[in-house]
This record gives sequence, structure tokens and C-alpha cells, in this order.
Amino acid sequence: MPRSFTTKKRIRQNLRRRLHNRAAKGAVRLQVRQFAAALEGADAEAKAQEFRKAARALDKAVAHGVMHRNAAARKKSRLAAQLKKATSTPAAQA
Repeated sequence: MPRSFTTKKRIRQNLRRRLHNRAAKGAVRLQVRQFAAALEGADAEAKAQEFRKAARALDKAVAHGVMHRNAAARKKSRLAAQLKKATSTPAAQA
């Protein structure tokens, strides 16, 4: 058990920050899952809208210091590639 005031305070701060970070990461994961689900559908507008939501969630995570900007950029790039692949015409792939 911590004895000093500062260690007790650090534990409180770490708990608060950990909960905040977990919530922010969970929001990102939720948006990415919803984007993946939209990729299964046929509506191109819904796919683009879900991509924008996922990208916005990633940008918010970076702004709040939850995620490194390069990690978010890498994830956004991969999501954009998935979107491009899903919305391209079958004739163009041949």
C-alpha cells in the first residue's frame, strides 16, 4: 500500500487517465468495427461516411494524446486502402 500522499495521488491520477484512455481507444475500435461492417454492404455512401467517422475518431485520439500520430496515420491509410478496394469496380480489377 502506498504511504505517502504523492504516491496515493499518482495512483488516483493513473486510474483516471487509464479509464479515459481506454474509453477513447474503445471509441476508435467501435468506429473501425462499424466501418468494417459497412464494407460488407453495397452502399458506397455509407462506406465513405463510416470511413470519415473512423478517421475522425482516430484524429480525436491523437489530439487527446491517446494514440501516436503515426499509428493513427497508418490505421487511416489502411482503412482508406480497404475503402478504395471495396468501392472500385470489378471491371477495373481485371
